[in-house]
Amino acid sequence: MPEYRTASGHFAPLSAVIAAAILAVLLITALAAPLITRHVIKQDPYAMDLDALRQPPGKDHLLGTDSKGRDLLARIVHGSRISLFVGFSAAILSLVIGVLFGLTAGYFGGMVDLVLSRIFDIFLAFPSLLLAIGISAVIPPGLGSAMLAITLVSWAGFARLIRGMTLSLKELTFVEASQALGASTGRTIFRHILPNAAPLLLVAAGLRVGGFILIESSLSFLGLGVQPPTPTWGSMISLNRAYINAAPWMVIFPGLAISMTVIACNILGDHLRDRLDPRFPD
Repeated sequence: MPEYRTASGHFAPLSAVIAAAILAVLLITALAAPLITRHVIKQDPYAMDLDALRQPPGKDHLLGTDSKGRDLLARIVHGSRISLFVGFSAAILSLVIGVLFGLTAGYFGGMVDLVLSRIFDIFLAFPSLLLAIGISAVIPPGLGSAMLAITLVSWAGFARLIRGMTLSLKELTFVEASQALGASTGRTIFRHILPNAAPLLLVAAGLRVGGFILIESSLSFLGLGVQPPTPTWGSMISLNRAYINAAPWMVIFPGLAISMTVIACNILGDHLRDRLDPRFPD
């Protein structure tokens, strides 16, 4: 596969370059969604046009309209804000929580490690999507509920990862030297252990972003995420699924947005893993 030199001097495969470009475009689109819909697409994602119900892609509506006559492209652009915000925010929150508990369990060991490890096992015993659905079903649906559900089902995986890394790192010479010089527990953990674990943690978080976006879309599809009329990719598929045979574009285009984003996240995460994980050769 063709490779391209990055700013750091390394070579990146073409697939990683394309994935990075797709994610960059999606991030810019999400950040500038109101400007894009107002000045570029010139369509209101919330405006219903009863004269343009289920209109196929054309000059007036590039991706067609939905069952209520709303411009599909404008709604996909606005929906990117929700999906990307939830995906990246849930990754950051679950990573922070997992790092705090994983560092504590791995560094102190003993009964602390035993108790926390059993808690990790409890959360990891349930399939993530099913647990997220269960959590979302008992709290009021919305953006905060979706983020909370995804964070609660994901932090234990990060905690288990950082626990194992901490167990290995705390036995190394530079950590023992820090302890011998009288460094406090906090300094040893946050100045010596965490920085050495950070690259792989960032790779793990990057690999999970696509999964988080998929979970958010699933919750929205089931009506447990962000509520209409706010557009999300999952809810767009759910609201228009009854017309999949008569007007397939209403389901195909939001589905392509989800697929493209998740695949790009996974490809870029794999590339970062290959570069940053020492177990993988350069």
